[in-house]
Amino acid sequence: MKSGFGKLFLIGLIAFVLFLWVRGSYNGMVTTREEVNTAWSKVEGAYQRRADLIPNLVNTVKGVANFEQKTLTDVINARASATQVKLDPNNMDEAAMKKFQDSQSSLGGALGRLLVVAENYPQLKATESFRDLQVQLEGTENRINTERNNFNDVAKLYNTNIQKFPANIFASMFGFKTRPYFQAAEGSDKAPTVNF
Repeated sequence: MKSGFGKLFLIGLIAFVLFLWVRGSYNGMVTTREEVNTAWSKVEGAYQRRADLIPNLVNTVKGVANFEQKTLTDVINARASATQVKLDPNNMDEAAMKKFQDSQSSLGGALGRLLVVAENYPQLKATESFRDLQVQLEGTENRINTERNNFNDVAKLYNTNIQKFPANIFASMFGFKTRPYFQAAEGSDKAPTVNF
């Protein structure tokens, strides 16, 4: 009788320790997944700030006679396109991340062209509202870069956590999937050519 109780106690103890271990592993994955979701919301917030600045920039630029209409139209269209691409942080994959990143890069390129064209309009550059918007856009671009880097760091921790053995077994059972990273834009690894 005593031997049967000892075996039952040992089985119960092993089951309890196993339960605690699985619970700890699962809770750790949930915690890091939520950190990724939080980091993603900060990325979206930074991109949204940029999108919110564009109407003011466009209206300021429109006030200048003879400003290139195509450049303004490109910015407006790129903004519309970028704000249409939404990415669910719980269902991210490489293709969806690339689509999101491409739309945001397109908007960034259109904004860059607008600011380059604005250099040809000294009366525009002289306005306080245009200078303020340029400063805000520059700060926003820095925020976007910071938040993207933070997202990549948190995603790396999460991806590492769910791919380590034996956590990968539970991650698979409970539907935890790796998250893609932001990638550098094509050609950003090459220094620009400067000719004088």
